[in-house]
Amino acid sequence: EVKDYEELLKNVPPGLLELLKIKGMGVKKIKVLYESLGIDNIDKLSEACAENKIAELSGFGAKTQEKIEAEIVRIKKATGFMLINAAEQIAEEIISNISELETVSQICTTGDLRRGVEIASRIEILVSFTSKEKLEKELDKLYNYKELSESNSKISFQLKTNYDAVIIIHACRTNEFAQTLFETTGAKEFLNNFNKLTTGSNFKSEEKIFEEINFPYVIPEMREEIYFQAAENLRQNSKLSITNFQGFLHFHTTYSDGVNSLEEMVTAALDFGYNYFAVCDHSKSAFYANGLSEERILLQKNEVKEISRKLNVKIFHGIESDILKDGSLDYPDEFMSNFDFVVASIHSIFNLSEEDMTNRIIKSIENINTDLLGHPTGRLLLERDPYKINIEKVIDACVENDVAIEINSNARRLDLYWENIYYAREKGCRFSINQDAHTIDGINDLKYGIKIGRKGGLQPEEVINCYNLEKYKHFLKRKINRELN
Repeated sequence: EVKDYEELLKNVPPGLLELLKIKGMGVKKIKVLYESLGIDNIDKLSEACAENKIAELSGFGAKTQEKIEAEIVRIKKATGFMLINAAEQIAEEIISNISELETVSQICTTGDLRRGVEIASRIEILVSFTSKEKLEKELDKLYNYKELSESNSKISFQLKTNYDAVIIIHACRTNEFAQTLFETTGAKEFLNNFNKLTTGSNFKSEEKIFEEINFPYVIPEMREEIYFQAAENLRQNSKLSITNFQGFLHFHTTYSDGVNSLEEMVTAALDFGYNYFAVCDHSKSAFYANGLSEERILLQKNEVKEISRKLNVKIFHGIESDILKDGSLDYPDEFMSNFDFVVASIHSIFNLSEEDMTNRIIKSIENINTDLLGHPTGRLLLERDPYKINIEKVIDACVENDVAIEINSNARRLDLYWENIYYAREKGCRFSINQDAHTIDGINDLKYGIKIGRKGGLQPEEVINCYNLEKYKHFLKRKINRELN
């Protein structure tokens, strides 16, 4: 705590700080709203928009008011949800506390979090107890809670916290743990397909439950409604795991907007288990991210060679090239030969029509230099909706041009959306699961991308950075006679 900071906060209406969540709303505009109209929270701002008062303010206007209204709708839709990384962190803390209780014998996450859903409205935890009465007494010392339901052998609590997501504790007797885990994990639409499920209480595992209902075991991540709509050959349990990943692709360094140097990133990734690398800093149009000019690219090219020799590893020199408005990439074709690996991504001009945006992306995919389409829909979870795009046409173009499509592991993106993975797999698309890491800590984000891949049933052989080095080199040479650096 900082005493002066706490004193300053006392003089600022709490709702005023919430206005900073609205994109395009800086402190100067908030000051005008507060002094002119007494607006000190989002609800008052919404009322002022409805009464057309914002459009009449100097420095605002009708278009700004429209954008503010759209942002208010987005913020209200996001209320009560948390990103998967934040939800996992809270769940780990609660599990750590509850697992110390004497009466608790088993504990794990369940519900959305166990299925790897990108944003969670509920954090659900399942515990088994030896004594229900003792559990209630012990839990009472840790948390304030309200009881939701109770039977002879089960009980559910909702913890009273300040977190955005609702936190539910399901508790049952030890011999009912597997049954309750099954019932609380799957999406309702998935579970509805098992209405003849025997409600026995002595299953030793979920595998035994699937055996009982004469159905192949389904991993938790895939227990969604779409599972039963997918083709039979796409329903096999995903075998993706961290140990499958050999290539660390699409990461950033201090050359653009990364926090760590190339050597620091590669050294940390070696410890993680990777054995080849493709650095992809931002291209020159990404001026806000210190994008690389042609001259700086040639400097980085030399550093890539030096670090490769020093660490005795294979580092490919790549680029995350901005897709310009007309669908062209950020450097002339003759200069693109400097790169071993090209990620094409959109970072600006998000407001095109669906047809124009789709055509723009397809043109970039058709560029002979493009290897990977980065974060294909541009969404930022709880912050920005995806741009308008016909994702199936984009996937078709990736297949036709043998361009891989990214599953971006950053918890704010998790883009490609997992439901689209089924369509892409059916068409024979290649994938790349990348952290888009800007820091060493970002390397750990791979686990979130893997969850998304597993939800879509992805297998290691469908993911280019699960290839060994020789197979990855073959992928890079598939379209053009590239001299790899």
